[in-house]
Amino acid sequence: MEATRALERETEIFNQRVREWKEAGGKVVGYSCVATPVELIEAAGLLPYRIKALGNAETELADGEMSLFNCSFCRACLQLGLDGTYDFLDGLIETNGCDHLRAMFENWQHQRRFDCFFYLKVPHFFRDDSLAYFEENLSLLKELLENKFSVEVTDDALEEAIRGWEEVREGWRRLSALRELDEPKVTGSEALSLEVTGSSMRSEDFAALLARYMDEKAGSVGVRPTARLMLCGPATDEVEWLEEIERLGAVVVADALCFGSRAFAQAMPKDGPPLRRLAEGYLSSIFCPRMYLEYPKRREFILETARRARVNGAIYLYNKFCDLHGVDSVLVRRDLESAGIPVLVLEKEYSARADLGRVKTRVQAFMERIGGGA
Repeated sequence: MEATRALERETEIFNQRVREWKEAGGKVVGYSCVATPVELIEAAGLLPYRIKALGNAETELADGEMSLFNCSFCRACLQLGLDGTYDFLDGLIETNGCDHLRAMFENWQHQRRFDCFFYLKVPHFFRDDSLAYFEENLSLLKELLENKFSVEVTDDALEEAIRGWEEVREGWRRLSALRELDEPKVTGSEALSLEVTGSSMRSEDFAALLARYMDEKAGSVGVRPTARLMLCGPATDEVEWLEEIERLGAVVVADALCFGSRAFAQAMPKDGPPLRRLAEGYLSSIFCPRMYLEYPKRREFILETARRARVNGAIYLYNKFCDLHGVDSVLVRRDLESAGIPVLVLEKEYSARADLGRVKTRVQAFMERIGGGA
């Protein structure tokens, strides 16, 4: 049961795996947005580390830099950057995912001054000129990593990293199939735990964890949910929220989360130079409301996921003051309900225990509405 033990909820930002990597002389580069090509970081011989808060409720230092009218997840992450928790990072990659995310990065860099800091500018739509622009930005990131860490990022190294992360994506899609069974063998909280754990691993280790976990689950007995739910929303590492929902008898059999299936939904293009393929692969598969001209594609992704998983209903859960997902929830609710899928929209604060109780009450009422109540 090695993989099952490894799935115990991640509780440390500077965990044992990262600590051992650093003790062996390895360097770690932090990033937050799913639009960041982790292949480039890995090809430079570095450990890509996705920024998370792991339920940290303290924001006192961050509140001095960002107002309380900003996303509490971003403030929780900034708090850990300012209080020294993230001092093990050797570099930081900012993206223009949203204004709250940019404020987090820029205040963090202003206070802590990373020698390796890069602002990766990601276009908000997919077309020929935006693709060329993004490829140029990836080239600049590659050059920075080479200069700051005295390495050469060769095409062979990029190809190897692309293959490694493709194995992770394929593994995630197989994991999703176990979630979508009539009697799911993997729950939504287990899947999120795997993603949170894997977000501080290199591709080889993450793929191996997924494979071991699925080998153990393949022969197990599935659960019989009282309701099959889909969860939509932004980045979250709050595994306990999904656990509490699933304790009500439901199973989150599918998701459209930033920490989750959005990151693994689409395979990387196979033809062309590796940097060009990375630019095309990432820019064409960012199923996020920041891609404001790509909503029809995102809508089809969400609808297809919901149909394939045969969901009884969907929950759109997002953090208070998240403008992107607040607006997006209106469109997603309209289109899912037009397809006959009931939707519950919930706004919450990150890591707020009081909100957890309120959300459970709303979810329980929603399950009764769709015929899945106890």
